[in-house]
Amino acid sequence: MQTDEQLARQLQRGDTQALTQLVERHHGPLLGFLYRLTGGDRALAEDLAQDTLLRVLRTSRQYHAARPFKPWLYAIALNVARDHFKRADTRYTDSATDDGLDTLAAPDAELDFEAQQVAAAIMALPEHQRVAILLRYYQDLSLAEVAQTLNIPIGTVKSRLSLGLQRLRAMLE
Repeated sequence: MQTDEQLARQLQRGDTQALTQLVERHHGPLLGFLYRLTGGDRALAEDLAQDTLLRVLRTSRQYHAARPFKPWLYAIALNVARDHFKRADTRYTDSATDDGLDTLAAPDAELDFEAQQVAAAIMALPEHQRVAILLRYYQDLSLAEVAQTLNIPIGTVKSRLSLGLQRLRAMLE
């Protein structure tokens, strides 16, 4: 099985099969990340995931083989999301959030309520702490990968995680 980095190099050479494999590997986790980042707006998360993958295709020549693919992908996704929220038409309109939760059967309503509380608390965090927590604990990126994704030192990642977790504990108590 080829690594993501090998597939990215093949994509740079114009191999569309490589893109297909990368999409199959990363679409679900990427969508989950963007879903959490947007506060549960599934339609928006799907749009941002598609925009991210299109940007990967368009900018694949800029990928450096020495850099791990996953942090590069999530950096692009984060930039796509930030660009979306910076646009004037986004800042001044409310979007309907249809997260599809009403169609899901919740086997344990108390667990569902707790998950909603945690999600709301995460959304209340400052963006820099929220993103670090989502990348580290929901996307399972290493500290080094989070640092690469955010283009910050590992010490800063640790600080953001520590402060974010302290705030989450305080909000959830």
